[in-house]
Amino acid sequence: MPAWRAQRLDALPPYLFVEIDRRKKAAIAAGKDVINFGIGDPDLPTPGFIVERMAAAIRDAANHQYPAGIGSPDFRRAAADFCRRRFGVALDPEREVIALIGSKEGLGHVPLATVNPGEVVLVPSPGYPVYEAATIFAGATPYRMLLREADVWLPRLDDIPADVGRAAKLLFLNYPNNPTGACAPRAFYERAVAFARQHELLIVHDAAYSELFLDPAHAPVSILEVPGAAEVAIELHSLSKTFNMTGWRLGFAIGHAGALASLAAVKSNVDSGPFNAIQQAAIEALRQSSHRDVVACREIYRQRRDIVVDSLRKLGIAVQSPQATFYVWARCPDGYASLEFAARVLEEAAVVIIPGVGFGQAGEGYFRMALTVPADRTREAFARLERVRWW
Repeated sequence: MPAWRAQRLDALPPYLFVEIDRRKKAAIAAGKDVINFGIGDPDLPTPGFIVERMAAAIRDAANHQYPAGIGSPDFRRAAADFCRRRFGVALDPEREVIALIGSKEGLGHVPLATVNPGEVVLVPSPGYPVYEAATIFAGATPYRMLLREADVWLPRLDDIPADVGRAAKLLFLNYPNNPTGACAPRAFYERAVAFARQHELLIVHDAAYSELFLDPAHAPVSILEVPGAAEVAIELHSLSKTFNMTGWRLGFAIGHAGALASLAAVKSNVDSGPFNAIQQAAIEALRQSSHRDVVACREIYRQRRDIVVDSLRKLGIAVQSPQATFYVWARCPDGYASLEFAARVLEEAAVVIIPGVGFGQAGEGYFRMALTVPADRTREAFARLERVRWW
């Protein structure tokens, strides 16, 4: 019998998260008390005011039918209103906003909608693996832009070879950044917009962590705040991390109307849009984005960040304190490859961390910890790590 496996799957880079998950399950099966700083899935519940709105919406039979593929008019207006209040960005909800079944779905479909086979897509490395995988699925060629600690994890756009720039049709950016936690200043977005104009390419800015800022004085900006950015960029937002709604699967894309129309055309052939009841709950979330429960979640992540950063430094591990996201990105101890270090930490301390190489070869030498573990369990994890003599 044939294997029924498409050749394009063989072109994907190794997905090391599967191997980490296998090792974690093996440790649990062996009876170990595993503390998991791996996957970025909030341990905090969805705020009650959102759940209450969902409870009412799900009882309405009108919500039990197929939803509009691009999202309901009310949801798109709520997303546009949120962007106006939060970023000062004016959007036409009819043309410049579409709903997504989570921002990951949108990221996966954008190359299919906007790039032809053989064309070049600029992807950050280290970076969220979906950017490269989506490029390969579209038959395009990924060009890895190195992100360096010395550059505060911003790509050197001017260092991209001229022939690559001419061939490129898409540029993925992601700030606040997964995995590094870095933020991009407005000046960088201005350079990126100028680069896109020069090379006639589309910027796809993954802003899934824009509301997970840990310092209220430094809330991240939107690329669409830059004049003219909507002519060369789209930006993807997610309710997953902001409102602890990862399992609800809802996000939205804003910006260039033509690119969004192309994305909507792909989506109309492969999905039917988010469940209407979820959209109605999300409207309430977006309207109350400054609700005390939402702000309280950010404060919890800030406290956990400080515990993790301080504890890593006490262990002699080099780490920068992130201003946003719920990730801490740190250097492996000298002499350790990231996968080797993660394996030892799991084996000897029953603590799960993500090796940096899982985000691309440029992530080698680093590891990521998600701030999705309560403070007491975080302290327990570091008490265990203090007993692991890796130096």
